[in-house]
Amino acid sequence: MKTLTALCVSATLLMGAGLAQAKDVSPAQIVELSTSGAIMSFDKLNQAALAEHPNASILDTDLEENYGRFIYQVDLRDEKNQKWEIEMDAKTAEILKNQQDD
Repeated sequence: MKTLTALCVSATLLMGAGLAQAKDVSPAQIVELSTSGAIMSFDKLNQAALAEHPNASILDTDLEENYGRFIYQVDLRDEKNQKWEIEMDAKTAEILKNQQDD
């Protein structure tokens, strides 16, 4: 039983450490990253997100750095009033997550 408890505590700590690694990118950093080509422009990233759900509207966007990788998050609402959450690599626009959001 002690082993199981230790494993659960270790797993919880690892999950918490992963959450702590994601940090928001400041507006000044966003301009610098976009200008340098480290990330795509938000216009291009928004177009990539909207290509996944044509006729949707963008509700919110966010850029985070996670383990040295910039992740662009977009919340959409489609024409059926369904919310979607999309995460993509901000450098390549590779879709990492595309799921309905309750």
